[in-house]
Amino acid sequence: MLLSMTGFGRATNTISDKTITVEVRSLNSKFTDIRFKMPQAYKEKEHVLRKLIADKAKRGKIDVTVDLKSLNGEGEYALNQALFTKYYKELHQLSKELSMPPADIMQAILRIPNVVSSPEEAVDESEWQAVLDTINDALNNFTSFRMEEGAAMEKDCRARIESILQLLSELEPMESERVTRLRQKINKHMEEYVGKDNIDANRFEQEILYYLEKIDITEEKVRLAQHCKYFLEVLDSKETIKGRKINFISQEMGREINTLGSKANSSEIQRSVVKMKDELEKIKEQVLNTI
Repeated sequence: MLLSMTGFGRATNTISDKTITVEVRSLNSKFTDIRFKMPQAYKEKEHVLRKLIADKAKRGKIDVTVDLKSLNGEGEYALNQALFTKYYKELHQLSKELSMPPADIMQAILRIPNVVSSPEEAVDESEWQAVLDTINDALNNFTSFRMEEGAAMEKDCRARIESILQLLSELEPMESERVTRLRQKINKHMEEYVGKDNIDANRFEQEILYYLEKIDITEEKVRLAQHCKYFLEVLDSKETIKGRKINFISQEMGREINTLGSKANSSEIQRSVVKMKDELEKIKEQVLNTI
């Protein structure tokens, strides 16, 4: 099954007098980029969380928010009274010296870093375990979201691969008509410029063979069919990370389809090639969003 690179997971837990809320969000990224927003007291645990999330989330631009709120409102913040008083005195004196209105000095001071901050506390082991449990719950919900999105993407990719294979199977009768038209076109030109009685039958057949070799698309059709089959095999495999692999396969499919177009020499084949390209572009859009 494919996993979407975008996802969302949320979980809430309560321990003692605190509510723990964890949110995990991810967006597309070539690499694993994890960013945290959590209480300062848990910064020392960041390396543990980083490994846990990297192992489960695999790839993407991942934002993790860990929020702890006290149910009784205590311990939510601490006011550095000495620092507040110092700023107030200096700003009040400065406003007098410059003859400026004091405005709302208190509001301005409260926005200064370190004036209001969360209290520094040692991490309680039972609380830390509750945080870990909540993070795991959020990651499980996050993975479920990714799986649900991935299943829809996989279904779409399979349908488009089947469409390409169907278009490929319809090329054979077009090829036969193309050979007949080519033979008639060359014969007509030779009659016009050389004369019907002066045409060398052997040379004529040699010219036909030369052009047929130039526009032969048998190898491209075989390789494209093989790439499509391999794409489906990867989708059926049990491996978790498939995005890069199916992206490489889709690039190879694109090369074969482009070569088919350059050798087409037929408006009907060109129309089929355009349809194949359209299906492939939609596959690539889906593949870019898979891990």
